[in-house]
Amino acid sequence: MLVCCTCGHRQRFRRLPLWCVTGPSGTGKSTVSRLLVERLDDRFVVMEQDVLWLPGLQDPRGNHRAFRSAWLRMAAMIHQSGRSVVLCGTVVPPEFESLGERSLFSDIHYLALVCEPEVLAARLRARPAWREWSEPRIAETVEFNGWIRASAGDMSPPMSLVDTTHEPVSATVERVCGWLDGSAGEAGAPEEAPALEER
Repeated sequence: MLVCCTCGHRQRFRRLPLWCVTGPSGTGKSTVSRLLVERLDDRFVVMEQDVLWLPGLQDPRGNHRAFRSAWLRMAAMIHQSGRSVVLCGTVVPPEFESLGERSLFSDIHYLALVCEPEVLAARLRARPAWREWSEPRIAETVEFNGWIRASAGDMSPPMSLVDTTHEPVSATVERVCGWLDGSAGEAGAPEEAPALEER
């Protein structure tokens, strides 16, 4: 239930789980997300995070807080239709779990696509020049990939991992769909939100 802190107006609010398919650039998120749209359109709304990567939301000083908050608010509003969102884009649990908007969801589940470092670097070097993948940027992404692989199980909540190094995209899509089916079964029925302040 949403409650206005000024007038006391109450409004029912569905708290559904959110699914995040994440991971470093070059691991296959964008390709997988396009195929997930076709596979899941009867059950989920699949969205690509970069569509909101707008200048007004880019604030690296605040760890892109405005960008992440905007996505959580949008997903929560879509959930009022009764369908959950699968959000594809780079995010790790601390970046969502610390936000006030996290209370709009019953759970957030995270699955990260990862890759062996040499293969990841080769994929990024093969990208068109206009995407500006310099060697320092590639090295930073490879380091991030290694951190996710080492830290996924220790995060709160922990992230599931899918290694895309040696498998075709179709196999990765099947594994993501299997993860979604398993997580959806564990999530149970939608919850009604506790009292929240409207602002």
